[in-house]
Amino acid sequence: QVQLQESGPGLVKASQTLSLTCIVSGGSITPNYYYWSWIRQPPGKGLEWMGAKAYSGNTYYSPSLKSRTSMSRDTSKNQFTLQLNGVTPEDTAVYYCAKSTCPACGMDYWGNGTLVTVSS
Repeated sequence: QVQLQESGPGLVKASQTLSLTCIVSGGSITPNYYYWSWIRQPPGKGLEWMGAKAYSGNTYYSPSLKSRTSMSRDTSKNQFTLQLNGVTPEDTAVYYCAKSTCPACGMDYWGNGTLVTVSS
């Protein structure tokens, strides 16, 4: 069974870059039609899909975050990463990594999530 685990700092200063890594176990990140997403949930708000890294290496971004977001992967370590530039306190959220079989559709596996707080 696929397991995902987010890792990264829990506190980031405003204007800096938020960097998170998702470590995948129980399966490879490269099989066909596997998409690896980042999703966040600000306090008291709903889930927001940020983007996904595809099995092919292609990347899909949410239009609202595209200018500040970068996603990459390391197939040798079976992990993928998120970078969000120029963060503000509004970027404070629980960040999840998740797997699906299409870029922004329903996720079938989720990490536990990690809270990232942006200080002003």
